[in-house]
Amino acid sequence: MGANHNIKRYGELWPNYRIELGLEILEKLKQWIVISGGWAWHFMSEMNHKEYKHAHDHKDIDIFVNPKNVGIVMQILLEEGFEKVWTRYDHLPSNENFRRYEKVEWLHIGREVRTTIDFFESKNLESIQTNGGWNVVEPKTLLSFYSNIHSSDKCWAVKTAVKLLAEGKSPVGSPLLTKNPLK
Repeated sequence: MGANHNIKRYGELWPNYRIELGLEILEKLKQWIVISGGWAWHFMSEMNHKEYKHAHDHKDIDIFVNPKNVGIVMQILLEEGFEKVWTRYDHLPSNENFRRYEKVEWLHIGREVRTTIDFFESKNLESIQTNGGWNVVEPKTLLSFYSNIHSSDKCWAVKTAVKLLAEGKSPVGSPLLTKNPLK
């Protein structure tokens, strides 16, 4: 589970390059993946929202891939300069067949940036389509992943989704997913 937030930092935004790099690779993978984690909350949020760091996590990109599409997704990642990165989780038995891919690049702003993709396999994953045709993990299912796959359960979107679903409301498209809870 994620650490409690430092509420003094609640106004901080993700840098534009982080969002742009994520969107660039996701657009190329779009038809073969289901997006999970912070990027799923991103696509469930209102269009053109502010990218607050505490609203949802953009440190990495979590994707699920149907086993029949693994080859094409891996091919795209390799063609785009991503490399397999070994982790401590690679040798553990799992139903999701976890892999991590990373790409490091120098941006025109003179900064090195690492884009990390955590790649899971799944044949039967409940998903929905949202904002611009993105396939994302269904919200209730996504929330269940915060006990074993994802760790940023303190983000505004996760906490808001829990509350909305408990009230029988859908979090999809809710402006509350990116709203500072202190305001």
